[in-house]
Amino acid sequence: MRKIHQKQEHTSSYYAATVNEKTAYPALRGGVSADVCVVGAGFTGVSTALSLAERGYSVALVEANRVGWGASGRNGGQLIHGISGLERIRKKHGESVADLLWDIKWRGNDIIRERVAKFGIECDLKDGYAEVATKPGQTDWFAEYVEEREQHGTPKTWEIWDREQTRELLGTDAFHGTFVCFRDGHLHPLNLCIGEARAAYELGVQIFEQSPVTGIDHGSRPRVRTADGYVDADAVVLAGNAYSQFEPKHLANLVFPAGSYIIGTETLSDDMAAEINARDVAVCDLNEVVDYYRLSADKRLLYGGACNYSGRDPASIKEYILPRMLKVYPQLKDVRIDFEWGGKIGIVLNRVPTVGRINNNVYYCQGYSGHGVSATHVMGEIMSDAVAGTMERFDLFASMDHFRIPGTQWVGNQIIALGMMFYKIKDKLG
Repeated sequence: MRKIHQKQEHTSSYYAATVNEKTAYPALRGGVSADVCVVGAGFTGVSTALSLAERGYSVALVEANRVGWGASGRNGGQLIHGISGLERIRKKHGESVADLLWDIKWRGNDIIRERVAKFGIECDLKDGYAEVATKPGQTDWFAEYVEEREQHGTPKTWEIWDREQTRELLGTDAFHGTFVCFRDGHLHPLNLCIGEARAAYELGVQIFEQSPVTGIDHGSRPRVRTADGYVDADAVVLAGNAYSQFEPKHLANLVFPAGSYIIGTETLSDDMAAEINARDVAVCDLNEVVDYYRLSADKRLLYGGACNYSGRDPASIKEYILPRMLKVYPQLKDVRIDFEWGGKIGIVLNRVPTVGRINNNVYYCQGYSGHGVSATHVMGEIMSDAVAGTMERFDLFASMDHFRIPGTQWVGNQIIALGMMFYKIKDKLG
């Protein structure tokens, strides 16, 4: 028998401590009818609900905990274009889809910027995302980044910093060069998610929190059940990502939960903040197992990395992450750590999000492999397209084959952990 989900509040993250609004949507009680029921109020679910509401659909959005409770509300806050696995899709479908995939790659960024402006969402949105080379050879990739942008006629919104510029602008000797894209950026993810949910609510979306779904009855008009109520709808969208437990026949052992962890320092002095990040950009290294960091609006360094694929959380997040931060910034050795938090992200073996449809009216989309802020927003739009009958972009993802690891989810996590150990060794050896 499947274990009933235990309702929870937000983790003790920097984002939860600085949220603009604490949500208090009611629990689902009794029967509700809607055109579409969306399960999961993270970025995918909220983005889908908002897109559908803007098209005139009646929507019920059902969340087990709080809006943005999962990875959507506690991630690194890095707004990075693209969806993992797009190159695999291009290889399968050929060059005829290259321009469409290029548009998909950037569409999530555009949606976020449009919504922040349209709905007045305060989420500390800033321009600038830096990819840093931890090995000399990684700087060779920068020419490929430029060539790809120039082939598509993209306005020049990037800079390349050599090692000396990188040392000056990022205050560290750890990197050999940097590619900075100012069409990307960073933000407060929980404030964005809650702000979008508020916009959806004001457009008529019924939002229910602390309402774990216990089952789905399929049919011409599916019923989504919770302990105390249900939603009848013409279509259902499953947007649970790492926490989804539904439709095991179709989805079991496709998405695996991996641990992701971040620490947050005390507020840094103006001089120290300028020393370690003069241009106030988000930063991510180019290793297979990445570290990433950025300054918050109040000048704390939020530093994450060392994703854990085994399914076991570290005994101390601070002790797990702090040595990695100090390796890059030894000048912060006396800085106090005020926050440490973590949770699960959804990992897919081939890094392509799992997208599909069950019985023609239950849709699912999950598994962003740690690159979800932008991706979830374009996928929310793609899911709403599909519900409305426009399948072109949906079918690109739904047509992809996914390898299902046999056995339990625990076995799958151990296999992934062994695979990632190879990449960790590869990172160290260069």
